[in-house]
Amino acid sequence: MPHFRIEYSANLDSRIDMKVFVRAVEGQILKTGLFEIGAVRVRAFRSEHYAIADQLPENGFVDMVFRVGQGRSRADLKTAGDAIFNRARLELDNLFSSPHFALSFEIVEIDSGLSWKDNAMHARLRGK
Repeated sequence: MPHFRIEYSANLDSRIDMKVFVRAVEGQILKTGLFEIGAVRVRAFRSEHYAIADQLPENGFVDMVFRVGQGRSRADLKTAGDAIFNRARLELDNLFSSPHFALSFEIVEIDSGLSWKDNAMHARLRGK
């Protein structure tokens, strides 16, 4: 059930190779060993309309939210979160050379009683 959502300001299109970034995040998520490959989803959404801080046109952001199912310890999630954030920070390091960039990340644990899912990929991927 781990779904990683990246929202980013449109003015970063020329400064981030989002395909590379998404794959780097996915790779780091899998390296934690906490999540099955068939469950991980990493998606990026370009935000065309936004207002940031003092509204200078060069202000940009990447906001990341990682929604995970229940059952992992807080310590494991903290360790995974640190590793994922550090990898994202490394991938976006060039953006911090400007005082116009913000990066944020949050892990949200989903209440299993209020979550429905069905996944046909698990059987195929578990058979490896």
